[in-house]
Amino acid sequence: MARLSVNIDHVATVREARGINYPDPVQAAVLVESAGAYGITVHLRQDMRHIKERDVELLKQTIKSCLNVELSLNEKILNFILKIKPSACCFVPERAEEVTTEGGLNIIRFMESTKKAIKKLKLAGILSTIFIEPDEKLIKAVPECGADTIEINTGKYSEATTETEMANELKRIKDAATLASSLGLEVHAGHGLNYRNVQQVATIPEIAEFSIGHSIIARAIFVGLERAVKEMITLIK
Repeated sequence: MARLSVNIDHVATVREARGINYPDPVQAAVLVESAGAYGITVHLRQDMRHIKERDVELLKQTIKSCLNVELSLNEKILNFILKIKPSACCFVPERAEEVTTEGGLNIIRFMESTKKAIKKLKLAGILSTIFIEPDEKLIKAVPECGADTIEINTGKYSEATTETEMANELKRIKDAATLASSLGLEVHAGHGLNYRNVQQVATIPEIAEFSIGHSIIARAIFVGLERAVKEMITLIK
């Protein structure tokens, strides 16, 4: 049965909109845990537009579940993470102008820098994940960098506007998950998944974990955070 890691970045986004100290992502994380989620995900960006270093520090000290930090290959961010030692890290591409992560990491292009970063994570006892497109060539290159896990980018599936397009993207995700599993990689999935489209992806047996954030935080505005998390867990099951 697949697990759920809830991305709480947008709790910090609301906080930063006013430049004040609430709502607190750590308080949100505690509620997410109590609702039954497996873990908490945050993206520590270079510009720290939402999640701050202090948030990561407090989350590490507070939560009892798996803390997963998304980050770029930026050396300064990586060195900070190596001191905090979260449970896991997921490497994602990052562009200053982007609203949200725009695609998977090109593992072939950034092989050497990724290998170096993952080696440091392993020495610190931190699990490593690559956020990647459902592309055969890219996935076959993952074992070379030493990553433990891939997170398949479900963005194109989530943005599909026709049934045919959605079916084609779902097949790409299924094929990618099967391939990655055959290579000995754990398979996660995320990006753009919501209460209307997650169930089809959740039928893919190789996917062990989902990382979902925006739709859960948006739903929480109307029904509360704990209920929003529980509803998503039910859909995944």
